[in-house]
Formats: sequence, structure tokens, C-alpha cells
Amino acid sequence: MDRRLSTARVPAPSKSLLVRSQTGDFDHNRWLFETRGTYGIGNAYWPQDSSAYADDEDGGVGSDPVKMEDLVDKPWKPLSRKVPIPPGILSPYRLLVLVRFISLFLFLIWRATNPNLDALWLWGISIVCEFWFAFSWLLDQMPKLNPINRAVDLSALREKFESPTPSNPTGRSDLPGLDVFISTADPYKEPPLTTANSLLSILGTEYPVEKLFVYISDDGGALLTFEAMAEACEFAKVWVPFCRKHSIEPRNPDAYFNQKGDPTKGKKRPDFVKDRRWIKREYDEFKVRINGLADLIRRRANAMNARERKIARDKAAAASSDAPVADASTVKATWMADGTHWPGTWLDSAPDHAKGDHASIVQVMIKNPHYDVVHGDAGSHPYLDFTGVDVRIPMFVYLSREKRPGYDHNKKAGAMNAMVRASAILSNGPFMLNFDCDHYIFNCMAIREAMCYMLDRGGDRICYIQFPQRFEGIDPSDRYANHNTVFFDGNMRALDGLQGPMYVGTGCLFRRYAIYGFNPPRTNEYRGIYGQRFGKSKMFIETIAVAEYQGRPLQDHPSVQNGRPPGALLMPRPPLDAATVAESVAMISCWYEDGTEWGQRVGWIYGSVTEDVVTGYRMHNRGWRSVYCITRRDAFRGTAPINLTDRLHQVLRWATGSVEIFFSKNNALLASQRLKFLQRLSYLNVGIYPFTSLFLIMYCLLPALSLFSGQFIVATLDPTFLCYLLLITITLMLLCLLEVKWSGIGLEEWWRNEQFWVIGGTSAHLAAVLQGLLKVIAGIEISFTLTAKAAAEDDDDPFAELYLVKWTSLFIPPLAVIGINIIALVVGVSRAVYAEIPQYSKLLGGGFFSFWVLAHYYPFAKGLMGRRGRTPTLVYVWAGLISITVSLLWITISPPDDRITQGGVDV
Repeated sequence: MDRRLSTARVPAPSKSLLVRSQTGDFDHNRWLFETRGTYGIGNAYWPQDSSAYADDEDGGVGSDPVKMEDLVDKPWKPLSRKVPIPPGILSPYRLLVLVRFISLFLFLIWRATNPNLDALWLWGISIVCEFWFAFSWLLDQMPKLNPINRAVDLSALREKFESPTPSNPTGRSDLPGLDVFISTADPYKEPPLTTANSLLSILGTEYPVEKLFVYISDDGGALLTFEAMAEACEFAKVWVPFCRKHSIEPRNPDAYFNQKGDPTKGKKRPDFVKDRRWIKREYDEFKVRINGLADLIRRRANAMNARERKIARDKAAAASSDAPVADASTVKATWMADGTHWPGTWLDSAPDHAKGDHASIVQVMIKNPHYDVVHGDAGSHPYLDFTGVDVRIPMFVYLSREKRPGYDHNKKAGAMNAMVRASAILSNGPFMLNFDCDHYIFNCMAIREAMCYMLDRGGDRICYIQFPQRFEGIDPSDRYANHNTVFFDGNMRALDGLQGPMYVGTGCLFRRYAIYGFNPPRTNEYRGIYGQRFGKSKMFIETIAVAEYQGRPLQDHPSVQNGRPPGALLMPRPPLDAATVAESVAMISCWYEDGTEWGQRVGWIYGSVTEDVVTGYRMHNRGWRSVYCITRRDAFRGTAPINLTDRLHQVLRWATGSVEIFFSKNNALLASQRLKFLQRLSYLNVGIYPFTSLFLIMYCLLPALSLFSGQFIVATLDPTFLCYLLLITITLMLLCLLEVKWSGIGLEEWWRNEQFWVIGGTSAHLAAVLQGLLKVIAGIEISFTLTAKAAAEDDDDPFAELYLVKWTSLFIPPLAVIGINIIALVVGVSRAVYAEIPQYSKLLGGGFFSFWVLAHYYPFAKGLMGRRGRTPTLVYVWAGLISITVSLLWITISPPDDRITQGGVDV
């Protein structure tokens, strides 16, 4: 042992002999040479005679020499890490929050102690609104105090799970299985071509083929969707290998062929141009077939029904009986291509074949692929050479849950729970990723980045990974804040520094074990009875422990708790049999959830139109954490409504769900101690923010009331009032600039968000509060129509839908605010002009705030005007005439006097 720690193995010569002749310094090189000294052992230097370091004496461990290979193994690497915001940004940001809070506190005290005695009603309304706005700002700002960024190491993931090791000598993938869910409900509002493109992007993503399982839930049970998915599966046989061969990105064919730029950039294979030309032609034919399916199904049904009627008439004539003819003539079935009745919804509704009344359907369209890689060869395709390319396709299953009259099917949440149960029987992936039908994978490595968090040390306590939502087809100015970057890049990133972001509906990767309602590891577990909780399927209950085990991190370091050994997931999956498929059919029946906790504690939670937020809240409330995964290249992309009416209805649905949350047991005030304080504030804000509309609409009318009455919210424009106002505004602007720094959003995006907050707050949020109160007080249920995903097509303008004006009652409050403020401005100016002693200070105060309100409504007014240059001149003429007429009438009814009132005293 002494020799191992020594740097010399022979007696050292006299130090005087090793001193350099000129400088007198110690000659280290000469000392090493003459003494045959060494640096010891390690991965920086290793002596040739390593046997001398064997522990064969002095009570050593053994006679085996220490080898360099024992020291050069690659060190353990984490799969992810936190990247803190620079202190130069975060510290001033927190300081400004404190300064603004103190300023607001002192300002409100000053406002409360300095009433306007000449207009107490005006002062009272303003002070109540200001107190609420301060409280609302605090709820929104406090969870933003600890924003963070994250980074992953994909190379480390590949080394741990897909590289040859002693436990995995062939380097087969040891990654866990993944079930991907796609939700659709109506093929006429959600075009099948859009859904098919989303499916193709998922089938071609970079994840082990034998570990990827894709499911689509068709809640409408439409044959159009079924046959469109069958066409997509056939096209996937050439599209997916083409993407793998040439590293195509994105793998949504519509998005790929419509992107701008040189398609050959970065492509090295000489046959790329030929392959792309052929696959583009195939995709064009695929689109024609998909778009023609609706007419094909209708013509097929008419022909088959006519044939059936003819057969019935012939049989009746042969039997000389007319009774069967009447029965046969009334049946108008929908037929599949193989000549059998479609078990789902028929084009002409009939008993057991109508919306809300049809049987369960489970169809495995692509079977579980072979466990070993299957390479193509030169002769496997007549036009494409797939030599050396994996031609396997992931398993794909079409699902349509049973629906019967008298059952509450719980909208999207019920469909998601049906997919969870069916997938547990068929594939039982420990992780699940859900998509809306209009969202697709834009970055084929995004799923691997999410797995870096789930499979890292401590990842067993993560319930889901939420990706930001990115949208295509938005107008360049983003008039109605459709990108919602302030929320996705600001609020959600800040929540990632607490207990984790909220679940926002799509693009979220779940841990199956967490969805089942269990507590995270190392906490007290649920003590209920499995059979009562999950239902009576023994096959399903057996999958729970398997999913939990397979979702654990890799036990490759002593600090990893609750892990699984390397190589535990290398065994091939057994093939599907008839009994397994039959069990999955039973799992999506409408009666299975009776007497269970599905929708109450297990799966997606029922009782709210925003089931996503409630489901995420329940998991956080049990102590789970979540992670926000922002990738350099957008992970997923989708579409959003750019029409003003559709956008307001979307916001109305979200706000109504928030009101439901506030009046339910999911209110954050009732949360458990496992929900962190700042996380609790963020969920509390989710339930409270729609109520801000009551105060916002009053505050937007205050400038008009000031101009009409000739008064203001303060007696005079006191310097103290102006200083407070200036300080609050400056701190808000500085906070905005720092948020732009750490979140990456733009100033224009921030301003668009502020504008639409006012527009939505005085329209959709107000209606949501009224609807929520009606549901709580009168028990009136709230129903929403599905937002159409198809945009209006215009060859000259891709944003033609932006200019469509579809009237809705939600337009009334903003129109009233705009009109009243414009008229009030004219009245205020007229009073100042006609008064003998004009009070310009009050006109200045009311006029400034009125202009400020109108500036926020500019996108709304622009949306009502239609296309640029097409605004009728009559609108301006009538607006001017009405304003002048009303102002003259006001002056006639209430003429200005010469008195100046201040502090209740006439001057």
C-alpha cells in the first residue's frame, strides 16, 4: 500500500546532485529519470510494469494487479440538469417585485385615505377595482419568483439505454414502452387529412419501433375516420422508411412538403431527389383519396342499400309476401369496404348506430412489429431503395368507445380514460403521450428529451412532462395573441421552478402509475381495494405493477432510489391474441366505470370542461412533480383559431372551466399540505382570474363616467398621485423588460397579450362567470360545440379566416365599452370648449385613461372592420354623427356652469 501511494520505488540520490548548475532550481525531469520514479497509477498515466502495484503483501486485498481498465470507465452522467437564470437578471427582477408591491401598498393606503368628496361614488368604484387588481397581480406575480431553464443530455441517454453493456451485449434498446394517444370526435369539424398527417408524424418519430404504440380515439365512431386511418397506415409503409432513410424533419408530410427553403440542404444520399419526387406524387394521390372518402362512403352506402332492397323485393316476390319489404326499405345502413355493416355511427342514424348510441370498436390496424430490426433490400419496393433502412412500423390501434343513451360519457376525459384502460391491456406502456388530432410531432427527438427527465435520478417522482404548445397558421401580427407566448414561455417556465407546470391539454407525456391515482414513491400509499378502484378486470389490475416497474429509472448509481436493473426491458413482447383484444373491447364499454373511481381519483378527472388542469392539479396535490420541457426545435406544433369569434369561444371554454374549479372541491384553498405554497397560489389564480372581469369592465367604463360627470377618481391631479402612478408604471415596465430577458418573449407579444387580456376579460371571462354562477345556483349544465379545425381556404390570402366576422353575443360588452368611451371623449371635449372656465385637469385625466382603454381594444375593432381597405365609409360617418349628436344633447341637458368644486366647496 505504501508503494502505491509513493512516486518513487528506489532510493533517491542526494538532492545536491539534482540541482541545476545555473539556476539552482530542483531538476524534476532528471530526478524522474535517475530514480526511475513514477507518477503512480491512474487514467492520466499508467506505468508499464503495473504488476508491482498488486496487493500481494502487507495484508493486501489480493494478488490481482490493479489494471488501467478499472479506472478508465466512463463516469456516471445525469440525463438532465437545471440551468439557473443568471443572478444579474433574477435578483433585480425579485427586487422590482418587492418595490412594486410596496409601492402598490402605499398607493392604495393613500387612495383610501384621500377620497374625492365631490364624487364619492366614482372614488368608491375605482378604489374597489384597484384593490382587486393589486390582489390579482400578486397572485399572478408570486409564482414567477423562481423561473428556471433545463437541459438534457441525449448522448447520455443513448449510452445508458442503447449501447452495448455487460447486461446488454447487443446494444438493444432498454427504453420503456410508450403509448401515444390521439383524440378526435367529428371528422367534419376535424378533417381526417389533418388527423392522418398527425398519425404519420407519430409513426415516424425517433423512438424504438417495438416500444412505440399508437392509439386513436374516435369519439364519433365515424367510418370516415376509420377508413382515413386505414389509408394512412398503408401510406406509412413508404413514408416512414423514407423519413428514416433521409432523416426527414418534420415527419408530417403536409408540413414537410409545404415548408420553404431548399429541400436538398443537408441531404447526402444521391437518390434523395428521386425519392422525394416519387413520395411527393404518392402523397398527392393519398390526399385525393382521403378527401374523396366522404363521397365514396356515401355512394357505397347508397349502392349497397339499393342492392339490399332489391334482394328483399326479390325474396318477397318469390315468397308472395310483402311484409319483409317494408322492413328492409326502412334500413339505410353504412357499409364498410368488405361489404359488412359498420358497427359505429351510420350516415343515416338508426338504433345502435347513432351518435351517442353505438358499440365499442377496437381494431388493430398495424400489429406489434417484430422485435428485431427488419432491414429493407433493393427489391422490396419497385421505386424506392430501402437497403439498410428499418422498415418496421409501430403498432397502431383504432378505438371507439361504446356509447348508449342514459350514460354520462364525460366528453374528452371519458374518451381518454377509455384509451388508458384499453392500452393497458394491449401494450401497457409505462408512459403515455396525448395529442389533439391537429397537433403533430415537429421534432422527432422530443420524446427522447422527455425520457431524459423521467428516467433520470429522482425521475420516479415526476408525474408528467408538459411541452409548450406552438401553433402554425397564425397571422404575422398575432392579432389575438394566439401564440400565447406570455403564458407558455413566461408563466409555465416560472412554475417549473416550483412544483412544476400545469397540464394544459395536449403535448404532455404522463407516467401511467401517476394517472392511476397513486402517490409518488417514498410517501404513504393508497389503502383502497384495487377491484373497487379500477374495475373488475383482473388482466388490467395485473398490468399496474408491471407499468410501475418498467417506468422506474435505471439503477446504475448508488444515489438512484427505486430503480430497475439495466437490461430488464430487453425481452420481446408476446404477440396479441383474441382474448387480449376481447378484454380491451370490454374495457371501453360504457358500463365498465360503474362503481369505480375512474374520473374521480383515477385517470382524467370528470366534472369540468378543463379536465386537463384538474387532472394535473390532483397529481400535484398528491405530491407529484412535473417538468416543463422546452426544446431548441419546437417539439410539437398544431393549429389555433385565428378568427375573433372562434378565439373568444375558446377563451370562454377555458374561463368557464376555471369558474367550475373555483366552486368545486378542486379549489386550491382546499389542497393538501403536499402542494407547495407558491404552487397553491398559481392554482388559486386559475380559479379566480375570470372574476377579474367584473372589476375590469367597471374600470374600463370609469374614464367615460369621469368625462360624462366632469369629475375624476381623485379630487385633483395631486403630485403624490402622479408620483405613485409613475412609480407603479415604471416598475411594471422594468418587470416586463426583465421577463422578456429570462423568458425570451418579445415586447410586441407582451403588448398583444395585454390587449387580448382586456378584450377577453370584458367579453368571454364575463360570460364565463355568469355561466358558472348559473351552473352552481340553478344547476344549468354548460355545453360547448367542438371548435372547427379546418380554416377557410383562399389562394390569394392564407389568413382569409382572420377577416371573417361571425356575430356572437360576446361582442356586445366590448362594443359597449368602445362606444361609450368614444362618446364620452366627445362630450368631455365639448364641455371643455363650451365652458367659461374649462377644467382641463379633469379632462386630461379622464381623456388619457379613455384613450388607454381604447388602445387595448384596437385589435377587436380591427377584427370587426374586416379586410384592410374594405371598411365601409358609412361606419365612420355614422360614428361621427352619433358622437356629435349625443354630445350636443348632453350639453343641452346638462350645460356647464362657471363654478369650480373642490373638496365639496364651490370656488
